[in-house]
Amino acid sequence: MPNPIRIQFVCLGNICRSPLAKAVFRDKVKDAGLEEHFEIVSSGTSNYHIGDQADRRMRQTAERNGHSLEAHRASQFQAEDLESFDHIFVMDKSNLNDVLHLDENDEYGGKVRLFREFDPDPDDYQVPDPYHGGREGFENVYDIVNRTSDALLHRLVEEHGLAEHVE
Repeated sequence: MPNPIRIQFVCLGNICRSPLAKAVFRDKVKDAGLEEHFEIVSSGTSNYHIGDQADRRMRQTAERNGHSLEAHRASQFQAEDLESFDHIFVMDKSNLNDVLHLDENDEYGGKVRLFREFDPDPDDYQVPDPYHGGREGFENVYDIVNRTSDALLHRLVEEHGLAEHVE
């Protein structure tokens, strides 16, 4: 496909939630045979961890659930990303505000959504940050990301007319 659907997942530091969302969604896209139709990345709104691996606890959680974060290196969301990406899914309302703040001319707000808008059980529509918690918090984030990624992929397949390409 000459113009893949460009997806970016965004959290604060790009070491926990958004790398996991990228990996889980990427693997679901691959399992559906739709790899050539998507470009999937993640970033953070802060510059705290640029170049760092995903948090060790999140790498372990991902691995326990069949996903790899080993190749991930944190990067920071840039204003140019608003134009470059088709869909930007943020993990919480603070990140939503930070991303929209970069949209100086209010041109791209329709591309930026809370990730959990697609969660069948959205609670407060935010993916909680597990960074300061224990294993249970990381597993909870995995469960949220896993079910939301299923619903998101279904929605994007429908929205972009990809049903005939699903394996």
